[in-house]
Amino acid sequence: MKTLERYIVRRTLVAFTFTIAAMTGVVWATQALRQLDLVTSKGQTIVQFIGITMLALPFLIVIVAPFALMIALILVLNALSGDSELIVIDASGGSRFLVLKPVVLFSFLVMFLTASMSLYFAPMGLAQLRTEITRVRADLVANIVKPGRFINVENGLTFHIRNRSGNGTLDGLLLHDTRDEETAFTYQADTGQIIETADRTLLVMQNGTIQRRPKEQGDISIVRFQSYAFDLSNLIPEAGEPVFKASERSTANLIAPGRNDAYALQNPEKLTAELHERFSQPLYCLAFGLIVFAFLGKARTTRQSRGLSVLGAIIACVLLRTSGFGVTAIYAGNTALLGLLYAVPIAGSALALMSIFREQTSAQPRWLTELQLSVQDRIDAIVDRLNNRQTGGSA
Repeated sequence: MKTLERYIVRRTLVAFTFTIAAMTGVVWATQALRQLDLVTSKGQTIVQFIGITMLALPFLIVIVAPFALMIALILVLNALSGDSELIVIDASGGSRFLVLKPVVLFSFLVMFLTASMSLYFAPMGLAQLRTEITRVRADLVANIVKPGRFINVENGLTFHIRNRSGNGTLDGLLLHDTRDEETAFTYQADTGQIIETADRTLLVMQNGTIQRRPKEQGDISIVRFQSYAFDLSNLIPEAGEPVFKASERSTANLIAPGRNDAYALQNPEKLTAELHERFSQPLYCLAFGLIVFAFLGKARTTRQSRGLSVLGAIIACVLLRTSGFGVTAIYAGNTALLGLLYAVPIAGSALALMSIFREQTSAQPRWLTELQLSVQDRIDAIVDRLNNRQTGGSA
């Protein structure tokens, strides 16, 4: 690459990195709040909560990457114009394609990044997220040990704890067991800890008592202990196999699902739509790059306002992506509509290229130039009036 091309790519990379990090972080925070019950009611730690919700990051990157590219290119092209670099390139006889080439190259790089996320990393992350959530929902502590409540685990067995600390210690533990036909047992302990060992799940209680009371006749006997292990293995709910939705399946599984796959047999249209959407989503990166360049890639004088061009680029990109979402929403097993998933971004790219080549071979229409100058004059007049008011007020 030439020095100019490396310069543009480097500036775009920096802007894109910061933009996608900020946008992904905001979207991840909103999505993570939906899984907040993993901490509040399921007893998971903050570290576990963050680790589980981070599995959705590749999927979020697929969504925000085209918009992050749009914002990065708008910032870079605006800066090149504001510093008169585009005007210098144009005055020195350079073609617009000197700037278009690095823009297209970087758009292709983002498209390949998005494609890898869409086809491989995003479904793998979502599948792991589904597995982890299924495991957590079947966790013994999450389902039967809840502070301040009497939980009937099964007929004749009741749990109660006063509090559960951040490291998993159970404080003020009470366990009432009447499953034996002849004797009722009541366990009380200051603290307790659930431990996994040798394929067994044990409740290890510290500093407590065991009360044995015959159900028919007899005296109550009390035994004090320093440490006592209660076997919970037969109480753990079986974690069923997670049912993976279309977005949580690998691309290979979407192409050739199992013959006995109940979800695939009941929802074949969802699998087909998801497969084509994964292949079509990366195309929006190239379309957004070309659209932004079509609006902002031409050198303009300082009197020609770029505000309308920036607004036009944003509106065009948003409308294009909204059209893609609309096609996905209206698809209801009609295979004829699947072609529109590819047609929308390809049409956006084609129209942007037509506009770029037309402006390269012909001058800008006179009416458009006059409109831009008129808008700039009005803006300058408003700014001058406001400055005069502030000057008069301060005097």
